[in-house]
Amino acid sequence: MSERKRMIFNAFNIFSASHHDQGMWAWPGSRQLEYNDVEYWADIAKLLERGHFDTLFFADVLAPYETFSNSRELAVKSGMQFPINDPGVLIPALAYATQDLGFVLTQNILQEPPYAFARKMSTLDHLSRGRIAWNIVTTFLPGAGRNLGFGGLPEHEDRYARAEDYIEVVYKLWEASWEDDAAVRNTATQQFNDPAKIHEINHVGPFYDVVGPHLCEPSPQRTPVLVQAGVSPRGRAYAGRNAEALFINSLNPESAAPIVADVRRAAANANRNPDNVKLLAILGFVVGSTEEEAKRLNEEITEFQSIEANLAKQSVFLGHDFSQYDPKEPISEIAKRPEGQTGIVKDLIGMSPSGDYTIGQLVRWYGNLRVVGTPEQIADSIQDWQDAGVDGLNVQYVTSPGTFEDFVDHVAPVLKQRGLMQDKYAPGTLREKLFPGNGPFLPDEHPARAHRRAAFGK
Repeated sequence: MSERKRMIFNAFNIFSASHHDQGMWAWPGSRQLEYNDVEYWADIAKLLERGHFDTLFFADVLAPYETFSNSRELAVKSGMQFPINDPGVLIPALAYATQDLGFVLTQNILQEPPYAFARKMSTLDHLSRGRIAWNIVTTFLPGAGRNLGFGGLPEHEDRYARAEDYIEVVYKLWEASWEDDAAVRNTATQQFNDPAKIHEINHVGPFYDVVGPHLCEPSPQRTPVLVQAGVSPRGRAYAGRNAEALFINSLNPESAAPIVADVRRAAANANRNPDNVKLLAILGFVVGSTEEEAKRLNEEITEFQSIEANLAKQSVFLGHDFSQYDPKEPISEIAKRPEGQTGIVKDLIGMSPSGDYTIGQLVRWYGNLRVVGTPEQIADSIQDWQDAGVDGLNVQYVTSPGTFEDFVDHVAPVLKQRGLMQDKYAPGTLREKLFPGNGPFLPDEHPARAHRRAAFGK
């Protein structure tokens, strides 16, 4: 058995027909058009649990993408993460269908007042028997800011300032409102709670004034496992103080290594054990029984996808409106012009595997970066991520459930043989599964526990 440390594997998904591989909902054999059917999702959850995935990680957005040509039309037409449902409503059904699989809920801090959100997460933690995590995001879509009543998207620094106040509220509600033995449940005296052990939090902050007390009795983890996405300098410092896992968007292990080191330094500077922050990268893959077979399938998948839809998606993620180009224009011509000699377009042209690509082909290629090969080759690539300091991967699907079936049936056995993936679940809550020996609650070093010590002296 390999001496390698086991990694975390999350299935990256979204409560919609299409996540990142645009148009693959129309691929033969895909079940993605069943996204409104709970049986479809239950089948996925059971499949992931059979393969010993750690979590089903739900991404989320609260507005259609509209950067391309300053319009949502193409994103809406192609079904690009639209329409989209609320994953928080789905998770209890999936928890009921499984025993050990964890669930990560993405919810941004503009979406719901912290008092109501704290109740939602405690409820999910109760109903899942302690298998819930929160992916803390501040949103990047102006449409979300408009639709949530903010008149647009607050500036980046303002969003993080609001997030810091928001998370202080929910920390206090989860950790410092109820004492451990406040729920008496005495049937003889018909006393359910001890009022003296349930406390107001009396939070007064720059954005939120919340009195309390928390509406829910303590859940199995009290505070859900805390995940974060975002690697800006402010985001890394925030993760060092708060996150138990950070989702990074590095394209390769080499670019991930400095981010990993920076976040671990931030954790140490916050007087936390750096090992208590898990770094998660993203893995897209196409597997075949031979490398040639995998390459042929990957080419078919890439050609199947709409160039225009990929241009619309990458306009959002790369922060550049690609509608200003003719998709059929060769990159060799664009490279001669000023707009092809700076910024993201220059970087993309520099990465291109072919000088004969059009700008549309290049952006589609970039949107389909993944590991292509045999199960052993994919496992080799995953080892490279681990060697760069990454603790786990969000496995991204091309088609659902086909991609996850391929991973469970072909890739996972190789990873388990090498010691890279768990072959059974540890007992306990999600936090206990991810951090063996730490118990169900946040470690004492975490800033959320300081509120508990201040309130109860323990």
